[in-house]
Amino acid sequence: MSKTTTTRYDVAEHLRTPEEMAAYLEACFEEADGDAAFIAKALGDIARAKGMARVARDAGLSRESLYKALSGERSPGFDTILKVMTALGLKLHAQAHHG
Repeated sequence: MSKTTTTRYDVAEHLRTPEEMAAYLEACFEEADGDAAFIAKALGDIARAKGMARVARDAGLSRESLYKALSGERSPGFDTILKVMTALGLKLHAQAHHG
């Protein structure tokens, strides 16, 4: 019997365009069910796709703080989320919830 080798799936490798990044984040918002750390992790995936050093610089954060904030282990402050969203070229928007 031959041994099967697997590699860890990295979503960041598949986030190439701003539209793909926005669609991924939108899907994560729907999936999160109010879990801010889950959203932070999704932003971390997008930041890795864009380049952490660049995103950290554009957000005015150190790389280390950015990694910690977007690790998914805790919920970062809303100000951090807004800075990162801006650095990623993404916007939050509100939509009426029907249901």
